[in-house]
Amino acid sequence: MINKIVAIQGNHPKKLNPISDTTIFLANEIQKKYKIFYYEPKNLSIINNDVIAKGYFLKFNYLNKKKYKIIRYQSLNLAKCKFLLIRQDPPFNLEYISTTYILDKIKHNVKIINNPTSIRNISEKLYSVFFHKFMPKTIFTKDINEIKKFYKKNKKIIIKPIHSYGGNDIHLIKNSFNKKKILNSIKKHGHIMCQKFLPKIKYGDKRVFLINGKICGSISRVPKKGSYLSNMSKGAKPILTKLTKKEKKISNILAKTLIKENIYFAGIDFIDQKLNGDINVTSPTGLKTYYDLSKINLANIFWKGLKA
Repeated sequence: MINKIVAIQGNHPKKLNPISDTTIFLANEIQKKYKIFYYEPKNLSIINNDVIAKGYFLKFNYLNKKKYKIIRYQSLNLAKCKFLLIRQDPPFNLEYISTTYILDKIKHNVKIINNPTSIRNISEKLYSVFFHKFMPKTIFTKDINEIKKFYKKNKKIIIKPIHSYGGNDIHLIKNSFNKKKILNSIKKHGHIMCQKFLPKIKYGDKRVFLINGKICGSISRVPKKGSYLSNMSKGAKPILTKLTKKEKKISNILAKTLIKENIYFAGIDFIDQKLNGDINVTSPTGLKTYYDLSKINLANIFWKGLKA
């Protein structure tokens, strides 16, 4: 009989912000019925052909100042778990990829969200090329001459790392072609995403939550004055929003496509009714913020869909 254990592969709990963190929100909902075992990616191994993680059982508590309490430390054969959540932040680096290969070994015995093979195959930004007709003008390259041609054509462009997160290392190129800044970005990140700047970002983007192949809710994130970054970690303000007919149509197309790819939980973003190319499948966020704004508990919907 499978133990009633939910394993979470994530960043150390002390790094999580309970005010907004989706991992804590999901764990808090399911810990009424399941034990929570938590470990960091660096502590994942294959020992004697078993997938073993060194971590700890813990309980989350929104009322506790520390927000979590470690019950006991131990090494656990992850095949004993019923569910496993992959929740560490990108970058999508070699350690991330290695953990997906290790977890592939138990994906037929343990329900892993999201499927490790799928998140390895779906690069969050590069995967958007399959939906380019719904996006602003976008190229992916490390060729400075191609970027210069793209800039001359579009006047204002955004450059982003392909494998980063949280609005980090995103730059607006306007007024003049800042070759040094772009070359530094290429040197640091390799191929980068270049996109025509959409000025209506000042009114906010829209984050859409896709769970089990369905649209489950959305919020808008309005950048702070003078900023073009809609990430809450960069000071953007979240508000409730509704999707337009066009946004619903695009979201449904992505929801149906992603569930066929074994992506159970994803977040997609719109700016000015255009898909901005961030298809978050590695560690989607925003459920706690949506609950605070709407009182709709998508963590409950998340676990019900898994028949937990």
